[in-house]
Amino acid sequence: MSCEEIAVCAERLRENLCLYFEDDELECDAFCKDKTIKRFFRNVNSQLLVVRPDLNVAAFEDVTDQEVKSGSGMYFDIHCYKTTAPSAGMPVAFSVQVEDKSYYMCCEKEHGKMVVRFREGEVPKDIPGESNIIFFKKTFTSCSSKAFKFEYSLEQGMFLAFEEEDSLRKLILKKLPREDEVDETTKFVTSHNERHNL
Repeated sequence: MSCEEIAVCAERLRENLCLYFEDDELECDAFCKDKTIKRFFRNVNSQLLVVRPDLNVAAFEDVTDQEVKSGSGMYFDIHCYKTTAPSAGMPVAFSVQVEDKSYYMCCEKEHGKMVVRFREGEVPKDIPGESNIIFFKKTFTSCSSKAFKFEYSLEQGMFLAFEEEDSLRKLILKKLPREDEVDETTKFVTSHNERHNL
């Protein structure tokens, strides 16, 4: 939208208490990259999140000091975005380096189920509308300020989580019946290095 004034009149207030407008020139939500921070992700079992694009999997694993030093597939960029609309937490996107390639996290529907995928490429600086790469970062509980949960921006109540499958703790999307539900599988702790939490 340009800086010039646009006159709009509310058309109606629906049951969900959202205003709807007649003017088609209004923009939808948009995201603009603000800053990027680098972090490791740990689950409640103190395992690190590792992305393995060759196997099409991201899972929490016990890793050796040697693997951690390489940081390949473990040291995430958390891209923080500003938004044009009030949001349910800080909008973020994730990317990771594996060897000499960059991969971004996204959510896709496969066989009727939402799954987490890592696709080769860069996270965009600006996102003009809704996106399958945006999550809302929220504190895990009010008394746990160093632990977070990440809600998928396109589906309220759907959070990043881990699930045991074939001896792996795979990164998944999990629907919670209530946002205030405490589910340890959705708890993530970030750290600057492999040993110290924020």
